[in-house]
Amino acid sequence: MFLQTEYEFTLPRGYVDREGGVHRRGAMKLATAMDEIEAERASGVRENTDYLPVVLLSRVITRLEGVEKITPQVIGELFTADYAFLQNMYETINGTEEPQIQVQCPHCSQRFTDTLTFVLGE
Repeated sequence: MFLQTEYEFTLPRGYVDREGGVHRRGAMKLATAMDEIEAERASGVRENTDYLPVVLLSRVITRLEGVEKITPQVIGELFTADYAFLQNMYETINGTEEPQIQVQCPHCSQRFTDTLTFVLGE
């Protein structure tokens, strides 16, 4: 059985860098125990536990087009819609089951199960 450990995504709005470039496509890996442990140990998290998801997302997002390194600062500069999207994605892919969705064909009304994707247009 194949275990998918990385999931591609497209942010709803996109990260805007200092030059005004917009970056939307990226990938997130499944979190490991060490990702969570190290995020909890981060200095900013000790002072403010609300900072934990920011640090954790910076550890599990493996790439964001055109962004050299994903840091807590990059995550903190995301629009709230993108931040909420990534938190939901994190919770979905790190659940105990393969992320799937029930869909219905708009033409023939047949219902089936498909793997959930976080990329627009797929």
